Amino acid sequence: EDLLTGLYNRPYFTDNLSEKRELAVNGKFQGALIYIELDHFEGVRDQHSISGADTLLAQLASVLREIADESDTIARLADDTFAMLTSAFMEDALKEKGEGLRAAIADHVFTIGQKSVQITASVGIVRINDTVPDVKELFERAHKAASHVSELPNMENGNGVYVYSALDFDNSKRHEDMVAMLQQALDENRFRLLFQPIISLRGESQEHYETFLRMINNQGKEISPNDFLPVEDTPELATKLDRWVIIQNVKSLSAHRSKGHDTRLLITITHHTLVDSTFTEWLGMALKAANLPGSSLILQISEDAAIQHLNQAKAFSEGLATLGCAISLSRFGCALNPFNTLKHVDARYIKLDGSFTEDVQSSEEAREKLTEMVGQLHENKRKCIMPLVESAAILSTLWQAGIDYIQGYYLQAPSTQMDYDFSDSE
Repeated sequence: EDLLTGLYNRPYFTDNLSEKRELAVNGKFQGALIYIELDHFEGVRDQHSISGADTLLAQLASVLREIADESDTIARLADDTFAMLTSAFMEDALKEKGEGLRAAIADHVFTIGQKSVQITASVGIVRINDTVPDVKELFERAHKAASHVSELPNMENGNGVYVYSALDFDNSKRHEDMVAMLQQALDENRFRLLFQPIISLRGESQEHYETFLRMINNQGKEISPNDFLPVEDTPELATKLDRWVIIQNVKSLSAHRSKGHDTRLLITITHHTLVDSTFTEWLGMALKAANLPGSSLILQISEDAAIQHLNQAKAFSEGLATLGCAISLSRFGCALNPFNTLKHVDARYIKLDGSFTEDVQSSEEAREKLTEMVGQLHENKRKCIMPLVESAAILSTLWQAGIDYIQGYYLQAPSTQMDYDFSDSE
């Protein structure tokens, strides 16, 4: 159970979805996954604080319960994302159901303290039948469907419903348009970097930030990488964007450290840079030009990317070691044997998958599993980062489990400045 909303949590919902998928493959179930993404939720949190946003989310859960059918399964998947598993299947019925959810959210007046707040949602729907893909692909299609809402006519700000159709996402012209838009944004420098502090629970004084990338589209709207990639499918553009991000961060970090800060930046790269044999030499020159030590950078790759490109990941980590740079593995702990990856990739930092943050708040078994995993990582001289920390209530649990660093909105939302006061956290 999700402690904030009382809805099911992501692990339970994923298990339930997996069961329904198996039934569907065998012709014993038809239904749909409905994905509900709140529009511009960051603005609510910025204006009303984390606790105010939590109040809204708890009220939203009640709205969803009221409109759901008795047989529907509802869960909170992430901070501002909810999902529903329904037995409705026909497209007209699903559109009607999605529209009912959209309208119920848009029409409801939420209350935060003495203030009234309204919010909208983008609703993406994926049908489930005997040709259904695996659960991971189902979630990806549902997310794509919700993100696609803002591309529909007169839906730039969301507040709409879209039923997934592969034709809309396999269209090569659409892909070409997105690549062209990305290239134009690079040419015109229409990207923004944000920084979020990573805080030591062990009294370490060194400053760490993770950097995030946002694209500014032609309308001046900020877009996250989840919504502007096909860069993942375009190696040349992906490596170009990775290098742009690194150069900009190196410049910012050099200026910041010149003021006396002992700061390290954690930068996520795509798997295309991971397999780029020219990257290490290029990075060495970039560091030298900025007069930065390699130890000031931590390059992050996902556990999944490392597993899929294990030999290249090993060579990559060895190359970075010659520069003094460290590696971080993100979304760690989801593979069947996550520690096998560490036999090949010398990752000094391990960012655990965000699902652990939620699980340890509601399950003693999850807390024991986390403590055991962190213990093994420490034996291998790895430092553990716990992401998505949203309240002080979890800090004691994380400290007892041995977590080295925490990160999340409880500490600070991503900001355009590296301005967190690390002395307050010691």
